Amino acid sequence: MHPYEVLKRPVITEKTQWQVGYEKPQYVFEVDARANKQQIKEAVELAFNVTVTRVNVIVMPEKRRRSPRSRITGRKAKHIQRSPQWKKAIVQVSEKDRIPLFEGVA
Repeated sequence: MHPYEVLKRPVITEKTQWQVGYEKPQYVFEVDARANKQQIKEAVELAFNVTVTRVNVIVMPEKRRRSPRSRITGRKAKHIQRSPQWKKAIVQVSEKDRIPLFEGVA
C-alpha cells in the first residue's frame, strides 16, 4: 500500500485539539482499514516530515441510527441507518516536532 493511501483525513474535535497542546503532541487521523502501525508511522513521517514516537490504532464500531419515519429501534426495524466502521490512529510525535495542519484550528 502506498504511503499516501494510508491517511484519509485528520480528525479534528475538541479532544484532539487538547492532545495537540500536550508536551508530546498527539494527532488523530482516519486511516485505511488495511493499514498497520508501521505503515501509518511511515505515512505520517513522509507526509509531514516529523519523527513519530508512538502509534495507537482503534477500530471505531458502526453506529446505528433510527430513521425519523420509524419508532422501532430494535434489530428487526426496517428503517435503521448505519454508519460504517472505520479505523482511527493516534500518532504521537517527538517534543520538537509539530504538524502545522492542526495548529490554530480551535
